[in-house]
Amino acid sequence: MKLAITLKFSPASGVDMETVWEAERLGFEAVWCGEAYGTDAVTPVAWVLAQTKRIKPGTSIMQMAARTPTCAAMTAMTLQAMSGNRFLCGIGPSGPQVVEGWHGVPFGKPLLRTREYIAIIRQILERKAPLEFHGEHYQIPYTGPGATGLGKPLRSIIHGDPGLRIYTAAIAPAGLRTAGEVADGTLPIFMSPEKPETITGPVLEGIAKAANGKTLADFDVAPYVRISMGEDLAACREALRPGLALYIGGMGARSKNYYNDLTKRLGYEAAAVEIQNLFLDGRRKEAEAAVPDALIDEISLVGPKERIRERLQVWLAVAKDHRVGSLVLAGATPQTLRVVAESVL
Repeated sequence: MKLAITLKFSPASGVDMETVWEAERLGFEAVWCGEAYGTDAVTPVAWVLAQTKRIKPGTSIMQMAARTPTCAAMTAMTLQAMSGNRFLCGIGPSGPQVVEGWHGVPFGKPLLRTREYIAIIRQILERKAPLEFHGEHYQIPYTGPGATGLGKPLRSIIHGDPGLRIYTAAIAPAGLRTAGEVADGTLPIFMSPEKPETITGPVLEGIAKAANGKTLADFDVAPYVRISMGEDLAACREALRPGLALYIGGMGARSKNYYNDLTKRLGYEAAAVEIQNLFLDGRRKEAEAAVPDALIDEISLVGPKERIRERLQVWLAVAKDHRVGSLVLAGATPQTLRVVAESVL
């Protein structure tokens, strides 16, 4: 099992390079940077690539609605060329609130968009012929309303690496099936090692549909695992409640919240409903208190270092049959990185 971290970055404090450098020193494989509706993912990744030598920075995720697939491919090829192929490409549809409310474009059909987006990136990287694509979301060259008629198929003037690893941030079953079929990995926001089939079941269905010889051993299931270490277990849990309540309760509309749906599939249906109702009613503290201890313990690493080491053994057991390829530690510090590395690497 490989190890990775999420990148800590804010305009106020900058990029936490000390943690990145420690992760690189310890042998961590990757560092992932997300984007929501503020900072983008690519700029911090470029910053990290310029200041590291071995670790692989990746975007988790580049929102597809924010850039054309050709732009994403150009970004990937540029970062590959500047870093010795250390860039990992993570893409995703985001949700309708961000896509329509922030980027101002139709949400469309996210699974179809994912398929088309990845297909176009791969065509550009393979460079077998000038780019042509005729899909529902993307038509290249464009010939629709307002077209000049002057567009023609073009081939990239630089050579990218067709082996670029492409990840999706999927959590819904249909998205996970799509990831298994067309991507190289996925970055689920929650995962329980006691219930890995919640994630891997649909992925395996997608892999089977691809029928290209790929197996789960070729696919990186890389869940985010929040980590909060300390002697006071209750305090460690409390540190994680606000973030979990935000995702489960507030990251989406009442009728469409993928994180809430995943929480239900993990076996916490009643809690998921309660957290969402409280959060959307403006009762955030009560929503945080409603996050079950058992859920926190299942999907996170919390408590004293000995407890965390014991929990890592459960994750390692799941990794033996490739149901987990990487653990992406969220909220890690140099100290917690060392504790995890001692148990895994």
